[in-house]
Amino acid sequence: MLQHSKTWIHFNYTCVFTAFAMLGASLFLMPVNIATKGYLAMGIVFLAGSLITLVKTLTDIRIEEMTFEKIARAKQDQLLADYAEKSAAS
Repeated sequence: MLQHSKTWIHFNYTCVFTAFAMLGASLFLMPVNIATKGYLAMGIVFLAGSLITLVKTLTDIRIEEMTFEKIARAKQDQLLADYAEKSAAS
């Protein structure tokens, strides 16, 4: 499986932190009342949570499919090996 470098991981954390900081600053400086800011902040938090959940779900599905493919491939290889042994013995 592909392993990510620590630099890549830190870069991604930095990008997410920067994006949230810039979004928070723009929300804070926005010339609207506090109720509108609160509503927008809740939307941002729920959107971030939903994106995290979606990415985790898609990753879990991909890993599950890869596992099933590996199991099916192993079964097929075992069947072929058994057939080759029987053919060689006859």
